[in-house]
Amino acid sequence: MIIWINGSFGTGKTTIAEILKKKLTNAHIYDPEQVGYFLWDNFPPEMKQKGDFQDIEIWRSINYAVIQHLYHTFDGYIIIPMTLVNKQYYDEIIGRLKQDGAVLRHFILTASKKNIVERLLRRGEQSHSWAEQQIDRCLTAFQNEIPGIQIDTDSLDAESAAKTILEML
Repeated sequence: MIIWINGSFGTGKTTIAEILKKKLTNAHIYDPEQVGYFLWDNFPPEMKQKGDFQDIEIWRSINYAVIQHLYHTFDGYIIIPMTLVNKQYYDEIIGRLKQDGAVLRHFILTASKKNIVERLLRRGEQSHSWAEQQIDRCLTAFQNEIPGIQIDTDSLDAESAAKTILEML
């Protein structure tokens, strides 16, 4: 089973993924961002881009292929903490995995903008960081375009949010 944990930056995806990994038997965390770092590190200087590597088609196809491979060869839970707010990119990865028959539960961690900003600052982000600048885009996408099981984390700590996800599995 694939457990995709989506949400705005600062909602606790990575923390909750680590808690789930400890509580589930035979679980692995897969981080799609690592593919982006690999691409940036291996592209020639004139091809390196600033911004979001999700916008590069090969990032999406590589991640789809890796996740599909893990799904068919790893006998356990694949936990993916990754913000994905572009509907086309959602369709190309999550939608395609589901269409191909993968058992995938897609959870979206939500919180108020104020709470998200406070969490980002607590984790060491600077005011008006790239992550903070993405909040409105994320919140809008999760309200209007990206389907999933929403979990409001405003009044939940990470352990409680993880427990909620476990109960839904």
